[in-house]
Amino acid sequence: MTMSDLRVLIVADDPLARAGLTALLTSQAQLIIAGQTSSDADLRAATAAFVPDVVLWDLGWNPSERIDRVGRYTDESVAPVVALLPTAESAGAARAAGVRGVLGRALDGAQMAAAARAVWEGLQVFSDGMVAQPVAPDDVEPIVEPLSPRELDVLRGIAEGLSNKLIARQLEISEHTVKFHVNAILGKLGAQSRTEAVVRATRAGLIWL
Repeated sequence: MTMSDLRVLIVADDPLARAGLTALLTSQAQLIIAGQTSSDADLRAATAAFVPDVVLWDLGWNPSERIDRVGRYTDESVAPVVALLPTAESAGAARAAGVRGVLGRALDGAQMAAAARAVWEGLQVFSDGMVAQPVAPDDVEPIVEPLSPRELDVLRGIAEGLSNKLIARQLEISEHTVKFHVNAILGKLGAQSRTEAVVRATRAGLIWL
């Protein structure tokens, strides 16, 4: 292995999807399939065992069922995630969950490999048709209580897929303070998760994805 080899962990619940992605990426230069697992496995243990640079996560045909798992993973800042989605419908929620790249499932191995490397280098990658669209005025959703300027700052960080640690660093506040603001944001938006908070805030016109 050379210094430029990229280690990729493939996550997919469907064994055939894992096998297909492995076959697509195995022939890509300077890329190593570090391992593969399902989303209901112990992902922290898998990450410790395989030491990936990037996680390629196929969210399947019902991505909403798995996005919360992605959020729990990315919030620990273990490894950046590139998600594969069947349509753009869940792209905004995936980004809110901390995904750094959103790709269509029909891309070839070279495109997936290029996206994984770009994400590893600190970029965000969205393939054509996978960028969340602004919400129409008719979809505006009222919020329980207005957010403070600092809470809006934290909310934008959440929408960008940043972990509490990275938000704290960006805003130059403590991680404990960020957690306090996140809890306040969830309460004011009437949301049960970070993903739902971003969706509600987008519908209320507070942020754009």
